[in-house]
Amino acid sequence: MTTPPPTRRLRRWLAAVTGAALVAGALMAAPAATAVQPAALPADPGFGANVTIFSPETPVTEIKAKMDALAAAQRDAEMGTARQSVFFLPGTYGSAAQPLQFEVGYYTEVAGLGASPSDVVIHGAVEVYNRCLTPDNCLALVNFWRTISNLTVEVDKAGQDGCRQSANFWAVSQAVSMRRVEVRGGNLSLMDYCTAGPQFASGGFIADSKLPTVVNGSQQQWLTRNSDIGSWSNGVWNQVFSGVVGAPSEANFPTETYTTVAQTPASREKPYLHVDGAGKYQVRVPNFAQNTSGISWGAGETAGRSIPIKDFFIAKPGDSALRINAALALGKHLIFTPGVYDISSTILVWRPNTVVLGLGHATLTAKNGATPLAIVDVPGVVVAGVTIDAGEKLSPVLLKVGLTKSLNLSSKVSKSNPITLSDVYFRVGGPHIGKTTTALEVNADNVLIDHTWVWRGDHGVEGFTNGVNGDTDRWKINTGTNGAIINGDNVTATGLFVEHFQKYNLLWKGENGRVILYQNELPYDPPTQADWTQPDGTLGYPGYVVDEKVQNHRLDGAGVYVFNQNNPSIVTANGLSVPNKPGVQLHHIMTVNLSAGTVQHVVNGIGGQADSTNTGTPQFVVDYPAP
Repeated sequence: MTTPPPTRRLRRWLAAVTGAALVAGALMAAPAATAVQPAALPADPGFGANVTIFSPETPVTEIKAKMDALAAAQRDAEMGTARQSVFFLPGTYGSAAQPLQFEVGYYTEVAGLGASPSDVVIHGAVEVYNRCLTPDNCLALVNFWRTISNLTVEVDKAGQDGCRQSANFWAVSQAVSMRRVEVRGGNLSLMDYCTAGPQFASGGFIADSKLPTVVNGSQQQWLTRNSDIGSWSNGVWNQVFSGVVGAPSEANFPTETYTTVAQTPASREKPYLHVDGAGKYQVRVPNFAQNTSGISWGAGETAGRSIPIKDFFIAKPGDSALRINAALALGKHLIFTPGVYDISSTILVWRPNTVVLGLGHATLTAKNGATPLAIVDVPGVVVAGVTIDAGEKLSPVLLKVGLTKSLNLSSKVSKSNPITLSDVYFRVGGPHIGKTTTALEVNADNVLIDHTWVWRGDHGVEGFTNGVNGDTDRWKINTGTNGAIINGDNVTATGLFVEHFQKYNLLWKGENGRVILYQNELPYDPPTQADWTQPDGTLGYPGYVVDEKVQNHRLDGAGVYVFNQNNPSIVTANGLSVPNKPGVQLHHIMTVNLSAGTVQHVVNGIGGQADSTNTGTPQFVVDYPAP
């Protein structure tokens, strides 16, 4: 597709953020390509030291040794800086005589390089277990930031103890995705029930996968989208299924806490790296689809387009925003290899159909108050697999999608080819001090958000306490005013997780918004009620807010949780706040007290109070407004 000439306003923006006069020179300064590997293997595309690629010829003992060492290094590295991708070329790994079993730690991506998940088979297990913070405190509540995709797990737990042999364990929480995965030969458990307690988990996301019996166990909430499941064992608070063959019925809600949407209204599967029949690396970009169910690869290759690796600029930590913008200006797509990138000026994506793909949880950290990434309102841009961190100097926004609400360049074209965000995560604090006014701002129309976690850190290693007993350090230093502000019309979000922001966790101002699964924790750390009171005197800020001017909006499956550990006397009037209009519909919503603080009502003065007298017991509203 020919790129239209930019407007004057856009030219000024481009010049400001890219240093247009330096574009060509910056790109020409790129280092020479790495040497070609032996003919038996695909040529190394130059992904760097943080990417490991195994072939079926690699001895299982060697693979296991490397994976065990990586898991040991990353098992407790929640706030670390190491990032890793592990890829498997097409073939089978492990056997009945020698199963391949390994764990996946923080900031680790494990993926197959086939055109179909069936092209890479792991005979053994790919697992995540509880993290034992002490011998008697084992849980998955902080098992964040890891990925598995595009392969088949043929479960074989031979050699493990009786409990461990019962399933392939995937005990994870937010910012973890399982995509394009088939599990066969055993159960998949989203809870690790083989360690000491309490074994809690707070996930999670599955898409485009074919699964056997799934043991949900202790998972508080979960979204499964466009998949095929044998059965689902139970629900805790908020289990949502969209376009899932074999999904449980929602007829008994809230006795059974299932929310089932028969077809996903809008979807685009995440781009994935694969090796074609000629041994060339490609990135497959699936097509946008509407009103779908089931997996995309059941009848053959997922519909879409393949982009050769030569059309990508392969960025590595240390590459500047100037150099990256230079490549984008010359028409390159972009791969961020695993690592942490210091971004001191905006990376601007302005060409239609540009693909930005992060490997191994590549992380962009704002420097000098920069907005690390912005997308012009043009059709078909896909950003996937990237984490964006706030820096120590206040950023106005971390990711801007559409520069302004008034500058809509492609609202008609983008209806069938929307800007798409897949597995894009945000972090304000945690590994270091972070400050932002807004994490995610969406101004463009028709945007598709497919799984995001927008997190203001409730804990971390920044050098101050986590906000207890009236402490003000985290509240005043680790600042995030708003999580996500949606100004665009016709925006769809499947899997929207937003937590701990100091005013609006989510403020939705666009028309015709659609959300399938929303999860929120209100901030843990307001020191006083005055710090958590709106200017008009309303107690607290709801975790989900739709602007009063909105006429049409739909939400399926939402939970707002309260844990005011810093001051348990804090009160929030409503978990959700929306216009009382016929076109605004909320289905299966709840509030939950996690042990401290009070939410008086679920939505607009309706629903029971969540407080310390009913800790862990959801206060449900089945439909708002009531039919």
